[in-house]
Amino acid sequence: MKSKILNLLLILTSLIGYLEWGKSNHLFLFQVEMELFSKMFTHPSTVLHPFVLLPFLGQLLLLITLFQSTTKRTLTFIGIVALTLLLGFMFVIGVMSLNIKILGSTIPFLVVAILTISYNFKNVTPV
Repeated sequence: MKSKILNLLLILTSLIGYLEWGKSNHLFLFQVEMELFSKMFTHPSTVLHPFVLLPFLGQLLLLITLFQSTTKRTLTFIGIVALTLLLGFMFVIGVMSLNIKILGSTIPFLVVAILTISYNFKNVTPV
């Protein structure tokens, strides 16, 4: 049950990532995803980018683990890696630009990702 809660927290914390560019442009990742869903059916070529598809795939894999009777560690790890590609990059951008908003929005995901990985490694049964 704890692994499902951690996976749900991974999904939720990935949605609060904050993007900021230019002088007046800023969005949270959940806002970006809503826009991408609307464009997916009208202009599918606009969403065909690795920084769009991989994090979405990671969220989808983590969502699948919530409905499994026993959570698959492999799906959890792949989901974390896929989401970390975007949120880790955002973290680096926040550190380089000293943007507290971007940095602060990525830290919850990174903390939950580390907790999830450590929880899954503690519960590995030797072969």
